[in-house]
Amino acid sequence: MSARALFGAIEAGGTKFVCAAGYGPLDLRPDLHEVIPTTSPAATLAAVAGFFDRVCRSAGELAGIGVAAFGPVDIDRRSSTWGSILGTPKPGWSGVSLVAPLARFGCPIGLDTDVNAAALAEARLAAEPGVDSLVYVTVGTGIGGGAVVGGRTIGGMLHPEMGHIRVRRHARDQHFAGICPFHGDCLEGLASGPAIRARWGSELAALPAEHPGVEIIGDYLGQLAATLALITSPASIVFGGGVMNERLLPHIRSAAARDLAGYLPVETRAGGFEHLIVGPRLAEKSGIIGAMLLAIGRDGHPDGIESGTRGRAYGR
Repeated sequence: MSARALFGAIEAGGTKFVCAAGYGPLDLRPDLHEVIPTTSPAATLAAVAGFFDRVCRSAGELAGIGVAAFGPVDIDRRSSTWGSILGTPKPGWSGVSLVAPLARFGCPIGLDTDVNAAALAEARLAAEPGVDSLVYVTVGTGIGGGAVVGGRTIGGMLHPEMGHIRVRRHARDQHFAGICPFHGDCLEGLASGPAIRARWGSELAALPAEHPGVEIIGDYLGQLAATLALITSPASIVFGGGVMNERLLPHIRSAAARDLAGYLPVETRAGGFEHLIVGPRLAEKSGIIGAMLLAIGRDGHPDGIESGTRGRAYGR
């Protein structure tokens, strides 16, 4: 593979598709970048393909394309619906293939969830040396989580769906029904951006300092952090997304510490919970950088996966 091989990256989100091209995860070309609003599948994916058509005409053929997709999405490469969005409340997107429109470019495609890709980027490029276990949680229109364990993103029957766990109701939040169409008052149904607006009629950041909303949402996310710490034992839990702000992090850390109750040796290590639970070090670029890592592949070549392995193997 040429040292100047060109790769494409797509961060496919519920509100926008971020498309980019470049020569590596930290070498994205600023002139090969476009943000496409997520509208109908046909219009959105046609615009994505059009972007890469222009990339190929101006910069050359692509050696691989990485797709970091909103979910639920089929990441099992052995499946007949690999690369397709599964059942989603987003109108018109259920059953839509994200990878089929990219076949025309004749290059390998790496696929994983947007949060797994962001976790991969944070673990490989932003975490302290030697960190090979990290969880990335995004709190926005929905709540999703991705995890890297042993240097690899995780998946199985599907992919992690951390936003749909049950949490204990906060004492000051007993009557809100929750908005999740599947579970009502799961974590996403209580703490996502739309849930916050449905409950208080405002974005979380716009609530006054004395409002209980920040404490309540922080408590729910802290419960998630404690659960993740117990299940995956990560070196770092990263919270990102449009809902997150610096006011939330202390409440998340406090709730996680309460729930863990000293069971894990977090507080005996340098930095304690302020070191374990952090904001994204790559800021808003975690997803697109992760998509570029998916394009390049685990060993520097987009064909570098074993036959019959899952699409998520690109994140290895």
